[in-house]
Amino acid sequence: MNNFNLNSLIRPNVKALKPYSSARDEFKNFDQDMVFLDANENPFENGVNRYPDPQQRTVKKILAEQKGVQLENILLGNGSDEVLDLIYRAFCEPKEDNVITLPPTYGMYGVLANINNVENKEVLLVNDFQPDVDAILEAVDKHTKLLFICSPNNPSGNTFDAVIIENLLKSFNGLVVIDEAYVDFSSEESWLNKLQNYPNLIVTQTLSKAYGMAGIRLGICYASSEIIAVVNKIKPPYNVNELTQQRAIKRLDDTENVKNEISIITTGKSKLLKELLEVGFVDTIYPTDSNFVLVKVDNADKRYAQLLEKGIVVRNRSSQPLCENCLRFTIGTEQENKKLIKALKEI
Repeated sequence: MNNFNLNSLIRPNVKALKPYSSARDEFKNFDQDMVFLDANENPFENGVNRYPDPQQRTVKKILAEQKGVQLENILLGNGSDEVLDLIYRAFCEPKEDNVITLPPTYGMYGVLANINNVENKEVLLVNDFQPDVDAILEAVDKHTKLLFICSPNNPSGNTFDAVIIENLLKSFNGLVVIDEAYVDFSSEESWLNKLQNYPNLIVTQTLSKAYGMAGIRLGICYASSEIIAVVNKIKPPYNVNELTQQRAIKRLDDTENVKNEISIITTGKSKLLKELLEVGFVDTIYPTDSNFVLVKVDNADKRYAQLLEKGIVVRNRSSQPLCENCLRFTIGTEQENKKLIKALKEI
């Protein structure tokens, strides 16, 4: 193992911080017959007049059972973007520390670096959309706190080689954040199963993709209890609202329907990939373990505009490194996929 030392990574002000203690943090044993006069709430019951559980215990309990982790290994956020922002704020000193990202990748890593005034060192993936270990380690200095790995990767769709990621986990003394937003569509094993092996590993997941809950904004962070405790210190007290918690509980319990939808999306992807082979202006179809496919076309700007004229919105990724003339197609319903293929063959 490397020389990982969590204590050395925590921002000094976060170490010294005494977190805000909300009324619901101080009193945790709820009983419907009790009279709650501690939080200055409106007393008239309407389902949301009380503050939500600040630690989202019921949601975490379900996740812990399903994922095989402990409650203290889980932190929930208002979408994955809040989770990622909290990680920045807990460990990166503005104007001093830096992070490493691996373009082409999820754009919010860089945006959050800018928001937090933290240098973002970009190390391009190599041509098969895999991390370049030597280049990444060469970019590391004493102020490098975080390494962001998106696997399956957005926008390329591929899963990163496990040997490469293990090499980085063993060689990098900072925190390795593996974003698994699309892992439910992949046949590869989640890094959550290796959480106990690597103290510097953070895994983020979401209910926005496979679970179809993008509108409720619920992001999930899995890490050692020590890392979770640090991030919990700076988490807003009621960051996940009551309605989100209720919908998440209902959806997480609906495992059969979630599996069925994932299967339908996966089947739809296979059909779309086959149909794309017959589209004349498609040059390259990249391997995908996600719910989308990246394709290189003859002229992405032209084809994007033509699809838009037919009422189909896709993503033009041409501005991203290694993605010149690339369009990204999300897998839709069977009818939506048919409309896409029909449009592609007509233009």
